[in-house]
Amino acid sequence: MTSTDASDIERRYHRSPCGLLATTPAGVIVEANETFAVWAGRPVDDLIGMRFTSFLDPSSRIFYETRHAQVVHLEGRATEVALSMRHADGTSLPVLINSVVDRTPRSTVIRTAVFNATGRIAYERDLLRARRKAESSEARVRILQDVSGAFGVSANVQEVADSFVKAAREAFVAPEASVLLFDDAGDLQLVAGTNPLWGVVDPIESLRHTMEEVVLSVDDVQTSLPQLAQGLRAARYEALSITPLIGEGERLGVLVCFFGRARDFDDDFLDLQRALGRQASQTLVRVRLQRKLEHLALHDPLTDIPNRQFVEQCLSDAIRDAGDAGHPLAIVFLDVDEFKSVNDTYGHAAGDAVLRTLAQRLRGAVRVDDIVGRIGGDEFVAICANADAEGAWTIAERIRKHSGEPVTTHALSVEVSVSVGLAIYDPAVDDPPTPDQLLRRADGAMYVSKEAGKDRISLEPRGD
Repeated sequence: MTSTDASDIERRYHRSPCGLLATTPAGVIVEANETFAVWAGRPVDDLIGMRFTSFLDPSSRIFYETRHAQVVHLEGRATEVALSMRHADGTSLPVLINSVVDRTPRSTVIRTAVFNATGRIAYERDLLRARRKAESSEARVRILQDVSGAFGVSANVQEVADSFVKAAREAFVAPEASVLLFDDAGDLQLVAGTNPLWGVVDPIESLRHTMEEVVLSVDDVQTSLPQLAQGLRAARYEALSITPLIGEGERLGVLVCFFGRARDFDDDFLDLQRALGRQASQTLVRVRLQRKLEHLALHDPLTDIPNRQFVEQCLSDAIRDAGDAGHPLAIVFLDVDEFKSVNDTYGHAAGDAVLRTLAQRLRGAVRVDDIVGRIGGDEFVAICANADAEGAWTIAERIRKHSGEPVTTHALSVEVSVSVGLAIYDPAVDDPPTPDQLLRRADGAMYVSKEAGKDRISLEPRGD
């Protein structure tokens, strides 16, 4: 080998992109290149005689001495060992080292290649973040699928709210959560979950009209909402989130989650919060619409009391219950006297107002558990469980008196009266009638009142 070749080899050795060194089996440096010297922050000559471990941070030094060195001595090599080097100025450099035993007849040295692992560690961190993001995304999809399944079988608002609270606690690792929905008066009512600040401070009073997700920490509201900050601290909570529930542009309510520690409300959190809020809102709209349709199917649209179909269903149940309990059942059947003349004289709008008013008066005149309904144009009934002839007469007389009061509508005072018929089913003496049979019997008694001069009560003759 010529001197030129030797010089070139030495130059490449010292300028190698990785640090190169040789140590004795005891770890003393006997040879090092300039790359390693730069990373160590010392001239090459100063490195000779120093221990390699003197350039490692404490944890790396312990690992090198107790693990790496033993593997090298036993197996002759060790690869891809992650350590942290210390520069002379105190900064750290993550490195990977490969070591191999080099034995010659005259000596044994450990040759080590040291690689700057900064880029690799950054890559691994990015990979780890990407993996965590993927896992988080997968978890969000699973949560949304689970919630979608739970919402899909929810039959009422309470079930939707309960499912939403459960999903929120799991999705956000929230120790407490609550769903509050607006009632008809515009007040928020707790429907599901728990509110740890109940009776102390309203956590959403100043934010109740928000149409966007809100996340707050105690420090955020220390100045703007001091009472809320004080309440959170007293209850040992550090943060809360508020998710508005909005369906078809209408504010339905909110979900509030409480956290015992400060949280990093990142984009993933907010995305999941919005997604859950949308699913819950859509389900609430669906359930409410379904309930509304069911209500409309069984209620008279003018008076909002049960229609004939619902009345017959209720009457069938009442007949069965009366037979099982051995208690009498009464049907009160009433018809507005001369209702056609009301329409002819005052107009159909006034006639509708009379019917709505009579429905309200009927509900106010019966007992709490009695069922009232409209079964035809101006015909109404009341189903009175556990009422004999005397009790039914008392109820009917109250209905007749209430119904006979003038109805004021469109600045007009309309005089009305009703004819009432009563039918009794007594399980002790009667065979169970069908709903239609019992209604026809009460209808027949009502016609007796009509023929006797109207504005009166008649009881069906027993035995007919």
